[in-house]
Amino acid sequence: MNVRALAAQVLNLVVEQGQSLSQALPVLQKDLTPKDKALLQVLCYGVLRTLPRLDFFCRSLMQKPLKGKQRVFHFLILVGIYQLLYTRIPSHAAVGETVNGAKALNKQALKGMVNGVLRNFLREQEALIEKADQQDTLLYCHPGWLVKRLQSAYGKEKAASIMLENNQQAPMWLRVNALHHDVKSYQALLTEKDLGSRLALDSENKNALCLDKATDVYQLPGFEDGWVSVQDGAAQLAAHYLDAQPGDLVLDACAAPGGKTVHSLERQPKIAQMVAVDADDKRLVRVRENLERLNLTATVIHGDASTPDVWWKGEKFDRILCDAPCSATGVIRRHPDIRWLRRDSDIKELVSLQKSILNALWDKLKAGGILLYATCSILPDENDLQIKAFLETHADAKLVPLSKQYASTTVGRQLLPNDDTMDGFYYAKLQKAD
Repeated sequence: MNVRALAAQVLNLVVEQGQSLSQALPVLQKDLTPKDKALLQVLCYGVLRTLPRLDFFCRSLMQKPLKGKQRVFHFLILVGIYQLLYTRIPSHAAVGETVNGAKALNKQALKGMVNGVLRNFLREQEALIEKADQQDTLLYCHPGWLVKRLQSAYGKEKAASIMLENNQQAPMWLRVNALHHDVKSYQALLTEKDLGSRLALDSENKNALCLDKATDVYQLPGFEDGWVSVQDGAAQLAAHYLDAQPGDLVLDACAAPGGKTVHSLERQPKIAQMVAVDADDKRLVRVRENLERLNLTATVIHGDASTPDVWWKGEKFDRILCDAPCSATGVIRRHPDIRWLRRDSDIKELVSLQKSILNALWDKLKAGGILLYATCSILPDENDLQIKAFLETHADAKLVPLSKQYASTTVGRQLLPNDDTMDGFYYAKLQKAD
Protein backbone atom coordinates (compact mmCIF):
# COMPACT_ATOMS: atom_id res chain seq x y z
CA MET A 1 0.00 0.00 0.00
CA ASN A 2 1.16 3.50 -0.84
CA VAL A 3 2.28 5.17 2.43
CA ARG A 4 0.95 8.59 1.35
CA ALA A 5 -2.47 7.06 0.71
CA LEU A 6 -2.40 5.40 4.13
CA ALA A 7 -1.48 8.72 5.74
CA ALA A 8 -4.44 10.39 4.00
CA GLN A 9 -6.76 7.69 5.35
CA VAL A 10 -5.45 8.06 8.90
CA LEU A 11 -5.81 11.85 8.78
CA ASN A 12 -9.35 11.54 7.42
CA LEU A 13 -10.27 9.26 10.34
CA VAL A 14 -8.82 11.73 12.87
CA VAL A 15 -9.96 15.09 11.50
CA GLU A 16 -13.27 14.15 9.88
CA GLN A 17 -14.42 11.25 12.07
CA GLY A 18 -12.95 12.28 15.41
CA GLN A 19 -10.80 9.23 16.06
CA SER A 20 -7.64 9.76 18.07
CA LEU A 21 -4.33 9.31 16.29
CA SER A 22 -3.45 6.51 18.72
CA GLN A 23 -6.60 4.68 17.59
CA ALA A 24 -6.28 5.22 13.86
CA LEU A 25 -2.54 4.68 13.30
CA PRO A 26 -2.07 1.11 14.61
CA VAL A 27 -4.88 -0.28 12.45
CA LEU A 28 -3.43 0.99 9.17
CA GLN A 29 0.28 0.54 9.88
CA LYS A 30 0.29 -3.05 11.14
CA ASP A 31 1.44 -4.65 7.84
CA LEU A 32 4.15 -2.09 7.00
CA THR A 33 7.91 -2.51 7.09
CA PRO A 34 9.66 -0.60 9.92
CA LYS A 35 10.89 1.99 7.38
CA ASP A 36 7.40 2.61 5.96
CA LYS A 37 5.87 2.62 9.44
CA ALA A 38 8.30 5.36 10.49
CA LEU A 39 7.47 7.41 7.37
CA LEU A 40 3.74 7.02 7.99
CA GLN A 41 4.14 8.34 11.53
CA VAL A 42 6.25 11.29 10.35
CA LEU A 43 3.61 12.25 7.78
CA CYS A 44 0.60 11.87 10.11
CA TYR A 45 2.16 13.66 13.07
CA GLY A 46 3.61 16.34 10.80
CA VAL A 47 0.35 17.14 9.02
CA LEU A 48 -1.56 17.33 12.31
CA ARG A 49 1.05 19.71 13.74
CA THR A 50 0.68 22.07 10.76
CA LEU A 51 -2.93 21.36 9.75
CA PRO A 52 -4.46 24.88 9.44
CA ARG A 53 -1.44 26.12 7.54
CA LEU A 54 -1.61 23.24 5.06
CA ASP A 55 -5.39 23.67 4.80
CA PHE A 56 -4.90 27.32 3.90
CA PHE A 57 -2.40 26.46 1.15
CA CYS A 58 -4.71 23.78 -0.26
CA ARG A 59 -7.81 26.02 -0.23
CA SER A 60 -5.87 28.81 -1.91
CA LEU A 61 -4.93 26.53 -4.80
CA MET A 62 -8.35 24.94 -5.45
CA GLN A 63 -11.53 26.42 -6.85
CA LYS A 64 -13.80 24.37 -4.57
CA PRO A 65 -13.14 22.07 -1.61
CA LEU A 66 -13.27 18.29 -1.85
CA LYS A 67 -16.23 16.84 0.04
CA GLY A 68 -17.86 13.52 0.86
CA LYS A 69 -16.04 10.45 -0.42
CA GLN A 70 -13.47 12.68 -2.11
CA ARG A 71 -12.47 14.29 1.21
CA VAL A 72 -9.65 11.78 1.69
CA PHE A 73 -7.94 13.33 -1.35
CA HIS A 74 -7.88 16.68 0.44
CA PHE A 75 -5.72 15.00 3.07
CA LEU A 76 -3.61 13.36 0.37
CA ILE A 77 -2.82 16.84 -0.97
CA LEU A 78 -1.95 18.01 2.56
CA VAL A 79 0.45 15.07 2.85
CA GLY A 80 2.06 16.18 -0.40
CA ILE A 81 2.42 19.82 0.67
CA TYR A 82 3.82 18.76 4.05
CA GLN A 83 6.57 16.75 2.33
CA LEU A 84 7.47 19.68 0.10
CA LEU A 85 7.70 22.11 3.03
CA TYR A 86 8.99 20.13 5.97
CA THR A 87 10.89 17.02 4.84
CA ARG A 88 14.09 16.29 2.96
CA ILE A 89 12.26 14.14 0.44
CA PRO A 90 13.15 15.47 -3.04
CA SER A 91 10.30 17.44 -4.62
CA HIS A 92 9.94 15.12 -7.60
CA ALA A 93 9.70 12.06 -5.34
CA ALA A 94 7.26 13.73 -2.94
CA VAL A 95 4.98 14.79 -5.81
CA GLY A 96 5.29 11.48 -7.67
CA GLU A 97 4.53 9.25 -4.69
CA THR A 98 1.64 11.46 -3.56
CA VAL A 99 0.13 11.38 -7.05
CA ASN A 100 0.47 7.59 -7.01
CA GLY A 101 -1.47 7.69 -3.76
CA ALA A 102 -4.56 8.73 -5.74
CA LYS A 103 -4.25 5.53 -7.74
CA ALA A 104 -3.83 3.50 -4.55
CA LEU A 105 -7.07 5.07 -3.29
CA ASN A 106 -8.83 3.82 -6.43
CA LYS A 107 -9.28 7.23 -8.03
CA GLN A 108 -7.01 7.24 -11.06
CA ALA A 109 -9.00 10.16 -12.45
CA LEU A 110 -7.88 12.44 -9.59
CA LYS A 111 -4.16 11.96 -10.22
CA GLY A 112 -4.09 14.99 -12.51
CA MET A 113 -5.78 17.21 -9.91
CA VAL A 114 -3.37 16.15 -7.13
CA ASN A 115 -0.39 16.67 -9.44
CA GLY A 116 -1.64 20.10 -10.52
CA VAL A 117 -2.22 21.38 -6.96
CA LEU A 118 1.20 20.26 -5.76
CA ARG A 119 3.04 21.75 -8.75
CA ASN A 120 1.13 25.02 -8.35
CA PHE A 121 2.16 25.08 -4.70
CA LEU A 122 5.82 24.76 -5.69
CA ARG A 123 5.41 27.81 -7.92
CA GLU A 124 3.40 29.96 -5.47
CA GLN A 125 4.69 28.87 -2.06
CA GLU A 126 6.60 32.04 -1.18
CA ALA A 127 3.56 34.29 -1.58
CA LEU A 128 1.30 31.80 0.22
CA ILE A 129 3.69 31.48 3.17
CA GLU A 130 3.87 35.27 3.50
CA LYS A 131 0.06 35.46 3.71
CA ALA A 132 -0.16 32.59 6.23
CA ASP A 133 2.37 34.23 8.55
CA GLN A 134 0.04 37.21 9.03
CA GLN A 135 -2.56 35.15 10.96
CA ASP A 136 -1.86 33.74 14.44
CA THR A 137 -3.87 30.55 13.88
CA LEU A 138 -1.85 29.83 10.73
CA LEU A 139 1.48 31.02 12.09
CA TYR A 140 1.26 28.90 15.26
CA CYS A 141 -1.01 26.14 13.89
CA HIS A 142 -3.42 26.17 16.83
CA PRO A 143 -7.22 26.60 16.75
CA GLY A 144 -8.42 30.13 17.45
CA TRP A 145 -10.09 29.26 20.78
CA LEU A 146 -6.86 27.79 22.15
CA VAL A 147 -4.77 30.73 20.91
CA LYS A 148 -7.10 33.09 22.83
CA ARG A 149 -7.01 31.01 26.02
CA LEU A 150 -3.21 30.75 26.01
CA GLN A 151 -2.74 34.45 25.27
CA SER A 152 -5.20 35.34 28.05
CA ALA A 153 -3.39 33.08 30.54
CA TYR A 154 0.23 33.81 29.64
CA GLY A 155 0.36 36.94 27.46
CA LYS A 156 1.11 37.00 23.75
CA GLU A 157 4.87 36.45 23.94
CA LYS A 158 4.76 33.49 26.34
CA ALA A 159 1.78 31.98 24.52
CA ALA A 160 3.72 32.16 21.26
CA SER A 161 6.65 30.25 22.77
CA ILE A 162 4.26 27.60 24.16
CA MET A 163 2.59 27.11 20.78
CA LEU A 164 5.91 26.92 18.93
CA GLU A 165 7.05 24.30 21.43
CA ASN A 166 3.83 22.34 20.89
CA ASN A 167 4.84 21.98 17.24
CA GLN A 168 8.12 20.25 18.11
CA GLN A 169 8.71 16.55 18.59
CA ALA A 170 8.87 15.61 22.27
CA PRO A 171 12.01 13.87 23.57
CA MET A 172 12.04 10.35 25.00
CA TRP A 173 12.25 10.25 28.81
CA LEU A 174 13.04 7.14 30.83
CA ARG A 175 12.17 6.25 34.41
CA VAL A 176 14.80 4.05 36.02
CA ASN A 177 13.34 1.42 38.37
CA ALA A 178 14.93 2.16 41.76
CA LEU A 179 14.37 -1.46 42.81
CA HIS A 180 17.03 -2.48 40.26
CA HIS A 181 19.38 0.48 39.60
CA ASP A 182 20.05 4.02 40.59
CA VAL A 183 19.89 6.53 37.76
CA LYS A 184 23.67 6.92 37.30
CA SER A 185 24.40 3.19 37.12
CA TYR A 186 21.64 2.76 34.53
CA GLN A 187 23.00 5.73 32.57
CA ALA A 188 26.32 3.86 32.39
CA LEU A 189 24.48 0.88 30.87
CA LEU A 190 22.98 3.18 28.23
CA THR A 191 26.43 4.58 27.46
CA GLU A 192 27.74 1.05 26.87
CA LYS A 193 25.05 0.69 24.20
CA ASP A 194 25.98 4.05 22.64
CA LEU A 195 22.71 5.58 23.85
CA GLY A 196 23.39 9.12 25.03
CA SER A 197 21.33 10.55 27.88
CA ARG A 198 21.29 13.26 30.52
CA LEU A 199 19.97 13.60 34.05
CA ALA A 200 16.93 15.77 34.77
CA LEU A 201 17.71 19.34 35.79
CA ASP A 202 15.11 19.09 38.56
CA SER A 203 16.79 17.45 41.57
CA GLU A 204 13.42 15.98 42.59
CA ASN A 205 13.35 13.86 39.43
CA LYS A 206 15.71 11.28 40.92
CA ASN A 207 14.78 8.42 38.56
CA ALA A 208 14.60 10.36 35.28
CA LEU A 209 16.86 10.26 32.23
CA CYS A 210 16.27 12.07 28.94
CA LEU A 211 17.63 10.28 25.88
CA ASP A 212 19.61 12.30 23.32
CA LYS A 213 17.72 10.40 20.63
CA ALA A 214 14.60 8.24 20.78
CA THR A 215 15.10 4.51 20.39
CA ASP A 216 13.08 1.30 20.33
CA VAL A 217 12.25 0.24 23.89
CA TYR A 218 13.72 -3.20 23.30
CA GLN A 219 17.11 -1.56 22.74
CA LEU A 220 17.01 -0.34 26.34
CA PRO A 221 19.06 -2.50 28.75
CA GLY A 222 16.76 -4.67 30.88
CA PHE A 223 13.49 -3.25 29.54
CA GLU A 224 11.78 -6.65 29.46
CA ASP A 225 13.07 -7.34 32.97
CA GLY A 226 11.53 -4.15 34.35
CA TRP A 227 14.73 -2.16 34.86
CA VAL A 228 13.34 0.88 33.06
CA SER A 229 10.12 2.37 31.67
CA VAL A 230 9.23 5.15 29.26
CA GLN A 231 7.58 8.09 31.04
CA ASP A 232 7.89 11.84 30.58
CA GLY A 233 9.89 13.64 33.25
CA ALA A 234 6.93 15.81 34.28
CA ALA A 235 4.70 12.78 34.83
CA GLN A 236 7.43 11.18 36.96
CA LEU A 237 7.12 13.99 39.52
CA ALA A 238 3.70 12.59 40.57
CA ALA A 239 5.15 9.72 42.62
CA HIS A 240 7.68 12.05 44.28
CA TYR A 241 5.03 14.60 45.24
CA LEU A 242 2.57 11.91 46.40
CA ASP A 243 5.38 10.59 48.62
CA ALA A 244 3.64 7.39 49.76
CA GLN A 245 4.94 6.04 53.08
CA PRO A 246 5.40 2.48 54.39
CA GLY A 247 2.07 1.02 55.47
CA ASP A 248 -0.02 3.54 53.49
CA LEU A 249 -3.27 2.62 51.74
CA VAL A 250 -2.89 4.43 48.40
CA LEU A 251 -5.39 5.18 45.62
CA ASP A 252 -4.38 6.08 42.08
CA ALA A 253 -7.60 7.41 40.55
CA CYS A 254 -7.83 7.61 36.74
CA ALA A 255 -4.76 5.35 36.76
CA ALA A 256 -4.45 4.07 33.17
CA PRO A 257 -2.01 3.37 31.61
CA GLY A 258 -0.43 2.87 35.01
CA GLY A 259 2.90 4.70 34.86
CA LYS A 260 2.27 6.64 38.06
CA THR A 261 0.88 3.54 39.80
CA VAL A 262 4.01 1.47 39.22
CA HIS A 263 6.36 4.38 39.90
CA SER A 264 4.84 4.83 43.36
CA LEU A 265 5.35 1.10 44.01
CA GLU A 266 8.94 1.22 42.73
CA ARG A 267 9.66 4.21 44.93
CA GLN A 268 7.97 2.81 48.06
CA PRO A 269 7.71 -1.02 47.96
CA LYS A 270 6.37 -1.11 51.55
CA ILE A 271 3.00 0.44 50.64
CA ALA A 272 0.31 -1.62 52.42
CA GLN A 273 -1.95 -1.64 49.34
CA MET A 274 -2.05 0.19 46.03
CA VAL A 275 -5.49 0.55 44.43
CA ALA A 276 -5.54 1.55 40.73
CA VAL A 277 -8.90 2.65 39.32
CA ASP A 278 -9.93 3.72 35.83
CA ALA A 279 -13.27 4.17 34.08
CA ASP A 280 -11.95 2.69 30.80
CA ASP A 281 -11.77 -1.08 31.12
CA LYS A 282 -9.75 -1.43 27.90
CA ARG A 283 -7.05 0.94 29.16
CA LEU A 284 -6.77 -1.08 32.37
CA VAL A 285 -5.16 -3.80 30.24
CA ARG A 286 -2.11 -1.51 30.03
CA VAL A 287 -2.07 -1.11 33.82
CA ARG A 288 -1.99 -4.88 34.27
CA GLU A 289 0.72 -5.25 31.61
CA ASN A 290 2.90 -2.65 33.36
CA LEU A 291 2.45 -4.35 36.72
CA GLU A 292 3.33 -7.75 35.23
CA ARG A 293 6.45 -6.53 33.40
CA LEU A 294 7.72 -4.81 36.52
CA ASN A 295 6.72 -7.70 38.82
CA LEU A 296 4.61 -5.44 41.03
CA THR A 297 1.21 -5.91 42.68
CA ALA A 298 -1.81 -3.63 42.87
CA THR A 299 -5.58 -3.97 43.21
CA VAL A 300 -6.90 -3.00 39.77
CA ILE A 301 -10.53 -1.85 39.64
CA HIS A 302 -12.79 -0.81 36.77
CA GLY A 303 -14.69 2.16 38.18
CA ASP A 304 -15.63 5.82 37.86
CA ALA A 305 -13.52 8.08 40.08
CA SER A 306 -16.51 10.39 40.60
CA THR A 307 -18.54 7.59 42.26
CA PRO A 308 -16.10 5.77 44.59
CA ASP A 309 -18.91 4.45 46.80
CA VAL A 310 -19.83 2.11 43.95
CA TRP A 311 -16.47 0.30 43.85
CA TRP A 312 -14.81 0.91 47.25
CA LYS A 313 -16.19 -0.34 50.58
CA GLY A 314 -12.87 -0.45 52.46
CA GLU A 315 -11.00 1.95 54.73
CA LYS A 316 -10.31 5.53 53.79
CA PHE A 317 -7.02 6.18 52.00
CA ASP A 318 -3.82 7.68 53.40
CA ARG A 319 -2.78 9.03 49.99
CA ILE A 320 -4.80 9.70 46.85
CA LEU A 321 -3.46 10.63 43.44
CA CYS A 322 -6.20 12.42 41.54
CA ASP A 323 -4.81 12.40 37.99
CA ALA A 324 -7.89 14.16 36.69
CA PRO A 325 -9.34 13.93 33.17
CA CYS A 326 -8.31 17.14 31.41
CA SER A 327 -7.86 18.95 28.10
CA ALA A 328 -4.35 17.43 27.73
CA THR A 329 -3.14 20.79 26.42
CA GLY A 330 0.23 20.16 28.07
CA VAL A 331 1.00 17.10 25.94
CA ILE A 332 0.15 18.42 22.47
CA ARG A 333 3.76 17.73 21.39
CA ARG A 334 3.08 14.01 21.87
CA HIS A 335 -0.53 14.07 20.69
CA PRO A 336 -0.92 16.73 17.97
CA ASP A 337 -4.48 15.57 17.27
CA ILE A 338 -5.60 16.95 20.66
CA ARG A 339 -5.86 20.51 19.39
CA TRP A 340 -8.22 19.43 16.57
CA LEU A 341 -10.30 16.97 18.61
CA ARG A 342 -10.85 19.37 21.53
CA ARG A 343 -13.43 22.18 21.48
CA ASP A 344 -13.62 25.32 23.58
CA SER A 345 -16.86 24.06 25.14
CA ASP A 346 -15.03 20.95 26.39
CA ILE A 347 -13.12 22.99 28.97
CA LYS A 348 -16.22 23.94 30.97
CA GLU A 349 -17.38 20.31 30.96
CA LEU A 350 -13.96 19.07 32.05
CA VAL A 351 -13.78 21.60 34.90
CA SER A 352 -17.16 20.37 36.12
CA LEU A 353 -16.03 16.73 35.93
CA GLN A 354 -12.78 17.50 37.76
CA LYS A 355 -14.75 19.22 40.51
CA SER A 356 -17.05 16.24 40.99
CA ILE A 357 -14.09 13.82 41.12
CA LEU A 358 -12.21 16.00 43.62
CA ASN A 359 -15.25 16.22 45.89
CA ALA A 360 -15.92 12.49 45.73
CA LEU A 361 -12.32 11.46 46.37
CA TRP A 362 -11.93 13.93 49.23
CA ASP A 363 -14.60 11.98 51.14
CA LYS A 364 -12.44 8.84 50.79
CA LEU A 365 -9.34 10.48 52.29
CA LYS A 366 -8.42 9.92 55.94
CA ALA A 367 -8.06 12.86 58.33
CA GLY A 368 -4.47 14.02 57.97
CA GLY A 369 -4.21 12.31 54.58
CA ILE A 370 -2.74 13.73 51.39
CA LEU A 371 -4.45 14.22 48.02
CA LEU A 372 -2.25 15.11 45.05
CA TYR A 373 -4.17 16.78 42.23
CA ALA A 374 -2.55 16.45 38.80
CA THR A 375 -3.41 17.28 35.20
CA CYS A 376 -1.50 17.36 31.93
CA SER A 377 -3.18 20.68 31.15
CA ILE A 378 -1.72 24.18 30.98
CA LEU A 379 -5.07 26.00 31.25
CA PRO A 380 -5.70 27.83 34.57
CA ASP A 381 -9.40 26.87 34.67
CA GLU A 382 -8.42 23.23 35.15
CA ASN A 383 -5.48 23.90 37.45
CA ASP A 384 -4.87 26.70 39.95
CA LEU A 385 -8.40 28.14 39.56
CA GLN A 386 -9.86 24.68 40.16
CA ILE A 387 -7.81 24.25 43.35
CA LYS A 388 -8.59 27.77 44.59
CA ALA A 389 -12.31 27.05 44.20
CA PHE A 390 -11.91 23.73 46.04
CA LEU A 391 -10.10 25.35 48.96
CA GLU A 392 -12.80 28.01 49.25
CA THR A 393 -15.52 25.35 49.66
CA HIS A 394 -13.63 22.87 51.88
CA ALA A 395 -12.67 24.24 55.30
CA ASP A 396 -10.91 20.95 56.13
CA ALA A 397 -8.49 21.29 53.17
CA LYS A 398 -5.21 23.14 53.15
CA LEU A 399 -2.56 23.58 50.48
CA VAL A 400 0.82 22.14 51.49
CA PRO A 401 4.26 22.32 49.82
CA LEU A 402 4.70 19.75 47.07
CA SER A 403 8.00 18.64 48.57
CA LYS A 404 10.83 19.82 50.81
CA GLN A 405 12.65 21.17 47.75
CA TYR A 406 9.58 22.78 46.17
CA ALA A 407 7.75 25.14 48.52
CA SER A 408 6.00 27.51 46.14
CA THR A 409 4.03 30.59 47.11
CA THR A 410 1.72 29.96 44.15
CA VAL A 411 -1.26 27.59 44.12
CA GLY A 412 0.46 24.43 42.98
CA ARG A 413 3.15 24.10 40.33
CA GLN A 414 2.51 24.73 36.64
CA LEU A 415 5.06 23.19 34.30
CA LEU A 416 4.93 24.40 30.71
CA PRO A 417 6.00 22.43 27.61
CA ASN A 418 9.79 22.42 27.37
CA ASP A 419 10.49 23.20 31.04
CA ASP A 420 13.60 20.98 31.12
CA THR A 421 12.22 19.58 27.80
CA MET A 422 9.33 18.02 29.78
CA ASP A 423 5.60 18.05 29.03
CA GLY A 424 3.18 20.61 30.41
CA PHE A 425 1.81 19.45 33.78
CA TYR A 426 0.16 20.81 36.91
CA TYR A 427 0.43 19.63 40.52
CA ALA A 428 -1.20 20.75 43.77
CA LYS A 429 -0.94 18.97 47.13
CA LEU A 430 -3.80 19.10 49.61
CA GLN A 431 -3.94 17.84 53.19
CA LYS A 432 -7.09 16.98 55.10
CA ALA A 433 -7.37 18.45 58.60
CA ASP A 434 -6.95 16.04 61.53
